[in-house]
Amino acid sequence: MAVSTLPPQGAIASPPTALPPLNIGRSERGASILALDLGTTTGWAMRLGDGVIVSGTMAFRPGRYEGGGMRYLRFRSWLDHLLGGSKGIATIHFEEVRRHAGTDAAHIYGGFLAHLTAWCDLKHLPYQGVPVGTIKRHATGKGNAGKDAVIAAMRARGFNPEDDNEADALAILSWAIDTDGGMR
Repeated sequence: MAVSTLPPQGAIASPPTALPPLNIGRSERGASILALDLGTTTGWAMRLGDGVIVSGTMAFRPGRYEGGGMRYLRFRSWLDHLLGGSKGIATIHFEEVRRHAGTDAAHIYGGFLAHLTAWCDLKHLPYQGVPVGTIKRHATGKGNAGKDAVIAAMRARGFNPEDDNEADALAILSWAIDTDGGMR
């Protein structure tokens, strides 16, 4: 499958970046790692089994005449699309947020988290939350770095994120690859 078919229509995606193939066990060879920055505009980054990295953002804002649950139904459908297009996902890492700017942001994040973890359990996929400070420290050397610093760090690694959501997803993916999911 061509990498360009992974993002659904309407998603913003950066061009693929080639890296060495994954160093994973035989049973997971060819499987992908997915990193998510959950929110109404979800940042995503995926390292495919052949080492190619694709990333972008996907908006889940409900339409004017839709109920609030539609964003989550579209999110689950989009996850199915990524799973089908990737030839298998070995693991999913997401930004684990403990503090939110407001009540609405907390509720929306909680909804995405609930749907992601239920979907992963349904599909028998391992998932892991990564604390915000851990991601920022790994990307920039500073656990309380700002959005611009994370974007700059990802650009220094050769990526071209469109916004902070995509940059965060790329930083999560970089952490997952560099630390073998926190095992190193």
